[in-house]
Amino acid sequence: MSPVHRCRWPGEDPQYVRYHDEEWGVPIHDDKDLYAKLVLDGFQAGLSWITILRKREAFLEAFDQLDPCIVRTYDENDIQRLLADRSIVRSRAKIEAAISNAGIWMTIMEDGPGAFSDLLWSFTGHETLVNTYERETDIPTRTEQSEDMSKSLRRLGWKFAGPTICYAFMQAVGMVNDHVTSCFRHPELSCRDPQGEAPE
Repeated sequence: MSPVHRCRWPGEDPQYVRYHDEEWGVPIHDDKDLYAKLVLDGFQAGLSWITILRKREAFLEAFDQLDPCIVRTYDENDIQRLLADRSIVRSRAKIEAAISNAGIWMTIMEDGPGAFSDLLWSFTGHETLVNTYERETDIPTRTEQSEDMSKSLRRLGWKFAGPTICYAFMQAVGMVNDHVTSCFRHPELSCRDPQGEAPE
């Protein structure tokens, strides 16, 4: 059997490799899932993604599956509960941001199902931008699209949505395909339709 060629960044960590192989770059369009992913990317600020990935299940348990309809109702008692939870990142600023961002998500969703997804995917023309980077060192940490997304979200009051966070988010949820061209996932994800389905 020939060896599998993949991006180098997951290293040999089994959880990170599984995330790379099964999740990173797969298009996500569900409004609640996009909220949850963007909030977790906000918690990553100043940390590595593997740190958040290892705590993801704990985050979901502590934050009611990161359901924005529930998180928006959190009060000071919930904040204190979360600050005491050693299994997550205990940052008051990030916890409060998750709560206030849930309220912003609810406001956006007043336009109807799909409103949050439509807003975010509009920055790539509602399609995956397929890049052809041969080396990981060539991949940018921010782009014009992530700058625009950041400005739009921050105008709405969204916290922890800088252009670098937004670009990491765009890579993760399949708005861009930033697997290097030698990675087995690059052609697989390039063949998916705009809704993230692979051709039969």
